[in-house]
This record gives sequence, structure tokens and C-alpha cells, in this order.
Amino acid sequence: MGKVSGWLIIVGCFAMLVGLTFLSATLGSHPDESVRGLGICVFALGGFIGAAGLYIKARATGSNAPAASTPKAPKRVRGGCDLCGSETPVIHCRVHDVHVCGNCLADHYDFRSCAYVPSTRRTAGAKAARFAAKA
Repeated sequence: MGKVSGWLIIVGCFAMLVGLTFLSATLGSHPDESVRGLGICVFALGGFIGAAGLYIKARATGSNAPAASTPKAPKRVRGGCDLCGSETPVIHCRVHDVHVCGNCLADHYDFRSCAYVPSTRRTAGAKAARFAAKA
């Protein structure tokens, strides 16, 4: 499939070049509307063929990836998000006093009542790294 997709991309680019050539032929002193339409159609067809080749190449390379196993339950991060407990919080809702990660922000977001500030809570790993840098 790799060779076919490569050839489709090359043929599509060549067709786009031919379409541009037809379009440049209409810029003379006596432009012909039918040649202009033909140039636009050939250019669009070349773009479609090239996109199809790129799609086939992407599908072929994506199928070689190893199958992902079922994800385990995320380990709770100490000092993490108050809602899911698995990620580092990025926002602190001052009204509800909740530290929220980026994934849980959509569930908690209420523009009428919440006041958000950047979260200052650090995880245990970040605290250890900061302590090690000072020593």
C-alpha cells in the first residue's frame, strides 16, 4: 500500500501542476472561460488524488502500531485534582475552594458563580524536585 499511496501523491501533485498551467494560459489577452474551468477542475482533481494518497499512507502507517492494552486506573496523585485525583491541578476555584485539572475543568466550569485563579498546589513529585534543586 505504501507504493500506491506514494504514486497517488505524485500523480495528484502533477495534476495540480497541470491545472495551474491551464490557469496561467487564461491570463493572456484573449482569456477562454472553458480553459479556465478545465484548469480549476484539473487542479481540484489533483488535490483530491493527492489527499487520497496521503490518507492511504496515514492509514497504512497507523495500522502498524501495536495494539494498546486496556488502560489501568490512573494512580492518584498526592496533591492532585480534587475531582479526579489523577492529574496536577491547573485552576483553583476560589468560590468552591476546589483545585481542578484541565480535564475536569469542563465539568466544574460555571461562569456565573465561579472565580478562577491559577492553582498553586504542587504535587509530591514537584515538591521533591524543588527541594532537591535547593540542596
